[in-house]
Amino acid sequence: MKIGLYPGCSLNGSARDYNESVFALAKAFDIEFEQVPDWNCCGATAAHNMNKELSLALPARILAAAEKHGLADVVVPCAACYSRLAVTQHELLHDPVLRNRVSEIIGMEFKGTTNIMNVIQFVDKFIVDKLEPKIKKKFNYNVACYYGCLMVRPAKILKYDRPEDPQSMDEAMRKIGATALDWGYKVECCGAGLSVSKTDMVSKLSGKIIEDATYRGAEAIIVACPMCHSNLDMRRGDINKFWNNKFTIPVIYLTQAIGLAIGLTAKEVGLKRHFVAVNLPKKEVESA
Repeated sequence: MKIGLYPGCSLNGSARDYNESVFALAKAFDIEFEQVPDWNCCGATAAHNMNKELSLALPARILAAAEKHGLADVVVPCAACYSRLAVTQHELLHDPVLRNRVSEIIGMEFKGTTNIMNVIQFVDKFIVDKLEPKIKKKFNYNVACYYGCLMVRPAKILKYDRPEDPQSMDEAMRKIGATALDWGYKVECCGAGLSVSKTDMVSKLSGKIIEDATYRGAEAIIVACPMCHSNLDMRRGDINKFWNNKFTIPVIYLTQAIGLAIGLTAKEVGLKRHFVAVNLPKKEVESA
């Protein structure tokens, strides 16, 4: 099976571990990714703060290229990229004048026919139902599934899962043997793109997330966004300093957790690249 992929800027750089786990998981389920040809930056957190047409043209060019290449489904692992592509498609489909204007800017016709999926949706559609026979070692841990603020919002546009208490990632984790905890910060903001410009704000917001997950008894925080992972993992030193605490809870991508459950190695799913060591408590091995 071949599916389109828009990697965005982070998967080839700061989120290399995420990239490795996404591709390793797809391979294990006989799925081949085909990158959107000649893809460009989606504009991320900057473009829509500067220029309306630019903020739409960048994602529209990606989607138009996917359409031209015949990619019906496109997986977008980064939550910020996913949000920009989905919101742009929605806006252009509901404004023909703006759609024509953007098509002129990018020099390609934008039709809006691409099915845009984040990694949780990809797992839900192509992986979950095929998991059971592949599980070799259950992921028998208490986990806090952290969706962040862009994976299920804005709800009226994305129309995926519940905006305040999403369950799709929780369900996937239960499928591999984890206990998905009920906790208070699963859709709160981690600080997002302020990671460089306002590290104190990120330390405050991300610290609240980590503190609550730890308080609830989570042994790992599960994410599906490279920015969320970066803020919770890479900024852990700043977070610990800000909160005068030493939080050691690891932050693991959904694709990494599933990969471990089906027998992929820590190296194959990129666990060794994390800043916070993934030292999950040793438990009695429970085979599937």
